[in-house]
Amino acid sequence: MISISPTYLMYYVPLIISISLVFGATRHENTQLILKHAFYTARWITGFMLIIFAVLVVFNWLI
Repeated sequence: MISISPTYLMYYVPLIISISLVFGATRHENTQLILKHAFYTARWITGFMLIIFAVLVVFNWLI
């Protein structure tokens, strides 16, 4: 069984914020558009990571 420490999740928040803001800033110059794009990017990345996590949990359960 995989053991995940909750302290690893503390790395997620600053990483996702920085990635989303940089990605948004490379697309737009307006601050409002940057923040809107960063929010959508963070939501997309989080959803993708949750799907991958669910797949890995199912594979771990089956094996």
